[in-house]
Amino acid sequence: MFFKSYLTKHCLAAAIVASLLQGAVTAAPVFAEAVAKSDETIAQETVSTQKPAISKEQTTAQELLQGKATPATDNTAAQPDVTQTGTAESSQTVATPSDATPAGTADATVVGSDQPVGIDHSAESKPIVNEFLKEGEGIPGTEVPYQSETSLTREEWREVDQLDKDMRILQREREAFFKNRAKEKEEKEKAFAKAFADRQEYSIVFDPDDFTKKTMNANGETVTFRAYEHLVYAKKPYDAESQMLSVYIPEAYFNDGTINGFTAETAPVFMPNGVGGYMPGLIVEPQEESRHGGANSALYALSNGYVVVSPAIRGRSLKHRNGYETGKAPALIVDYKAAIRFVRKNRKEGRIPAGDTEKIIVSGTSAGGALAALAGATGNAAEYEPYLKEIGAAKGRDDVFAVMAYCPITNLENADMAYEWMFHTADAYYNNMQGRRKKPDGGGAAPADEVKDRPLNAPAEAKTGTAITPEQKEISSELKENFSEYLNSLNLRDSLGNRLNLAPDGDGLFREYIESLYVASAQEAIDTGETITKTPWLHIQDNRVVKMDLPSYVRTVKRLKGVPAFDAFDMSSGENNEFGTYDIASKHFTRYALEHSAFVTAPKLEDEEEAAKERAEKLRKAPTVVEKRRLQKANLLEQMEKDKLDLSQYMANWQVIRMMNPMYFIGLENVQTAPNWRIRHGALDRDTALAIPAILALKLKNNGKAVDFKVPWGYGHDGDYDLPDLFAWTDRVAKIKDRANAILLAEKEKEKEAKEAAANKDENENNKVQSFKSKLRSLNETTNEPVNEITKETTNEPANEMTNETTEANSEAPQSSI
Repeated sequence: MFFKSYLTKHCLAAAIVASLLQGAVTAAPVFAEAVAKSDETIAQETVSTQKPAISKEQTTAQELLQGKATPATDNTAAQPDVTQTGTAESSQTVATPSDATPAGTADATVVGSDQPVGIDHSAESKPIVNEFLKEGEGIPGTEVPYQSETSLTREEWREVDQLDKDMRILQREREAFFKNRAKEKEEKEKAFAKAFADRQEYSIVFDPDDFTKKTMNANGETVTFRAYEHLVYAKKPYDAESQMLSVYIPEAYFNDGTINGFTAETAPVFMPNGVGGYMPGLIVEPQEESRHGGANSALYALSNGYVVVSPAIRGRSLKHRNGYETGKAPALIVDYKAAIRFVRKNRKEGRIPAGDTEKIIVSGTSAGGALAALAGATGNAAEYEPYLKEIGAAKGRDDVFAVMAYCPITNLENADMAYEWMFHTADAYYNNMQGRRKKPDGGGAAPADEVKDRPLNAPAEAKTGTAITPEQKEISSELKENFSEYLNSLNLRDSLGNRLNLAPDGDGLFREYIESLYVASAQEAIDTGETITKTPWLHIQDNRVVKMDLPSYVRTVKRLKGVPAFDAFDMSSGENNEFGTYDIASKHFTRYALEHSAFVTAPKLEDEEEAAKERAEKLRKAPTVVEKRRLQKANLLEQMEKDKLDLSQYMANWQVIRMMNPMYFIGLENVQTAPNWRIRHGALDRDTALAIPAILALKLKNNGKAVDFKVPWGYGHDGDYDLPDLFAWTDRVAKIKDRANAILLAEKEKEKEAKEAAANKDENENNKVQSFKSKLRSLNETTNEPVNEITKETTNEPANEMTNETTEANSEAPQSSI
């Protein structure tokens, strides 16, 4: 307090003296105001600035004519540029104009007044009155403007008035335009809801008595199980046949048996999905023969003592008889979550006879691997709740214990960049018949011009390549450079804590990490006896893989997909089809593809940003109020023209894109990401870049998850080729959890026993005290001595002293009696 008052008084005195000597006391009012203001005054002024003030909408010209305006104090430079707000294409990468709020719809600013309506800024906008200045004078740093700024004619102020009126009219027209667009969208959604209003409602209560007993041979072992088949897992499905599941339980569990160390209570729940190419996924039924020979994953799991639950899943090609699309994103993850909730609910209620729902393991390949990863990363995320409620899913948790993801086609909005980073040196691509996603008629044989043994629903591969054009090369280079920026933004670390980054040219520690994965794969193949010395992209010395040559790898394995690989400019890819809506078949899901689309001319974000800067600079430099108003009106007209382009017809909703990418959810609070992961990407896989699953694995590791990530030698885009290793891993993580649970249970039992022992000890001590008091009462009756005096004396002593005193009392009692 001393310092504050001392500084204020002496600074004030010095300022006044100095100013008087110069003939202008410009600083005095500022210091005087600071001295005069008390805490109470400041509080009152703060409240006054927050109170809404009633203001009339009055133009600058009218105020001037009435003598109320201060034309010299023009604040139009502070007015927001109306062309920079209200459009999705200029503010969000994937937002749509129909979702945007047009500038001016909130009536936050009255054009011409340059101040928000309903807020009193008088306390902060009053100019400092300086009586020592002569009329027309002004100096920099004060709020008294130069007289030259007021040199507008009456006609110019009338033009300002007219421009203000014009802009108010245009703002109202723009608001009406967006309201009409929103109304049209609402009417479409109502029509969709009406079309499915009478869809059939199903029970999601499991019936334990409705089963079929089956026996199969799993790699020479007889497996008997009960099959509860084709159960709808949502109350109000859009397509019941694509939203049902089957439950398979080993027969041994109904006879108190054990399999592989598991019981009915501890058996893990294995939930494979049959999704591929983002097409509808069928129920994975137990089969004795698979594409890799031997039992498939469902039967193999049953032979190892697992409860198997496999759901059918909606996919992108699903269309209802009424014409609406019903399987577009995010339908597949919504269905998977609904199936998980069905199992957890019915097991908790005792209807499903076996299975530990705290050990649910999801599995899939390709798009199914992406789906498994998505289920593992997004446990209990709130974003999916409205969709789950819409189909009548059970309430409860949908997190899982472990994930098995083979070659996941995931992180789609960044997959094009990763693909070009890895395959940009290729001169041709080998994708054929982009649209075909099912087996050819007549069985599994591929046409003569296609490569055989491609997975079901995967893009076909041609035997001869298609040359990449110079234009595609340029696009490839741009996407490659963009990948470095995306990768660096993730701040990924290796096991030693090194940041895995990339330079703009694509080189860096992350590239070295990717190459090391191929090297490790090759070395493991050598160590297991394979001969790979003739592999042209490897450098091998003394049976040790020294390094790999990435460009040589690309030439050898051949680039599969075109440019770009996923978000095709003509929307022909399966992923474009996945991001469609109920009334639009396909959409873009990256801003880059939208800006190069064959169907719409969308402005580039960088051009929009540059244009916005230029407009702001012109407004700042405008010499008069009239010129500023003219620029503002021109900007508004330009923006209204842009508003007519509805990019939501071509671009997927940003929230849906986010809901299809596990990367956004890893590490978020209130999201339970699975603790155990096993991810595989074949060394010959070109359906997506190895960078994509590697990024997923690294982010999981950096967030404390247990991740088993490898690049199996000799495999391309495939899955379920290593079932013994897969179930050895699931056995290990499941039994580790069982042992951990047993340890926790034992500790709880010990703690319980300790508490009981302590309680018993207290009870014994209390019984001793009560016994002692009873003996004292008996002694009092014999000796006629007051009990309260003896009790008072004894109860203030420790228990052992009480015992000694009792002994003495008992020894003295006969003597007093005699």
